[in-house]
Amino acid sequence: MSITKNRAFALTAAIAVGGLILTGCGAGGRTASKNATAVSCDYTAPDSATTVNVLAYNSSAVDPFTNTMVSSCTKGKVAVKHDPIDFGGQVTKTTATLSGSTGSYDIIETYSFVIPGLARDKKLRPLNDLFEKYADKYGLNDINKSMRAGMSYEGNLYALPMQAQMFVMAYRADVFDNLGIKVPTTFDEMIAAAKAIKAAGVMDYPIALPWLATSDIGTSFQAAMNSLDADFVSKDGTVTLDTPEAKQALQSMLSLKPYMDPQVTTFDQPKVQQQMFNGTAAMSIMFSGRMNDLTLTSNSKLSDSFKFAAPPKVNAAAKYSYDRLSIDGWSIPFNTKLDPDMLFVMMASAVSEDASKASIPAAYPARNGMVTADNSPYGKAATDSIASAMPPIASPVLASVTTEIRPILVQILAGNLTINDGAAQMQAVAQKIVG
Repeated sequence: MSITKNRAFALTAAIAVGGLILTGCGAGGRTASKNATAVSCDYTAPDSATTVNVLAYNSSAVDPFTNTMVSSCTKGKVAVKHDPIDFGGQVTKTTATLSGSTGSYDIIETYSFVIPGLARDKKLRPLNDLFEKYADKYGLNDINKSMRAGMSYEGNLYALPMQAQMFVMAYRADVFDNLGIKVPTTFDEMIAAAKAIKAAGVMDYPIALPWLATSDIGTSFQAAMNSLDADFVSKDGTVTLDTPEAKQALQSMLSLKPYMDPQVTTFDQPKVQQQMFNGTAAMSIMFSGRMNDLTLTSNSKLSDSFKFAAPPKVNAAAKYSYDRLSIDGWSIPFNTKLDPDMLFVMMASAVSEDASKASIPAAYPARNGMVTADNSPYGKAATDSIASAMPPIASPVLASVTTEIRPILVQILAGNLTINDGAAQMQAVAQKIVG
């Protein structure tokens, strides 16, 4: 089934209002460098030897675009260089390279959640002029308009969209079928499924979620709030971390803990994948860039058993799914000394039609109508996920708020703080940031 119309409509509703979150969605990719695609990268090279340093985290979904850029745009006196790095390392290096008048990187992979803040602080070069200049040559107008809006701030484009990621549920269809369990559509149904799986002696901790204390846990809390039509701040900038919705979201997360590994706050997405690979979990919710890995026989003998669905709601009355949407893209740092024209051509080449087609099924490319249920095992689930997600709130303070409330959130989920006390503390911390 083609998803062009449904995806365009859903993305317009979900993305047009601004940036989204992506926390650790691709750390530790398993895709090899051989997935590079040969594409045209027709820039005017400088006269002297030049190195273009690219900062991008490694994941199955991002690697095809990065590898294509490195392979196709390295020529003559120009060498495009990318060193492997996980998501946490990328975040640290992005902060470092944008902190001074001279940086270490010339092209950086960014995501929609951070665009408002980086744009406000003038850390990225606006791309409107270069987009217009090269739109026809590289077919850039075929990149979804809503994704472009998600990478824009106050009318300026700050990143060239590469792909979208959204939460998708992966589950063991063989276990569910054997026990007569339906795919969960709410947290209560997830818990009921987990109880049945545990009672049958299949596994002790059937639910696996990435709740890493230093990153993913904030994404999960935001997804739970989004299911209840709320976020850390409202559209007018009011902090909403001490509201009934925030407390209900926290309670919903705590309700899952008895059915998750006791070390869950040490698990990032690669560790959740490993639980699925090893057969120690029967259902997980991760970003879509992780889904194709589950289907590869080289990763797990259970690869044929995994099926996919849109994520559930936190409860039956919730308006939206427990979900997060994100856009990955390429940006030019404000402090690079290299020719922006050359850098933009490299970025455009990496998201060209051929490069985007070659990224499927590992990625969900930004170009319209590429992913279908036929060419991606999680294609329908991804489409359903987009359609059921809360329209995001664009705010330049969300990234900072997410970082600062994280230690308090961990204490709540560890049982060291009550929900009421923890919510009040998060509210106070966030209000200081908002000012």
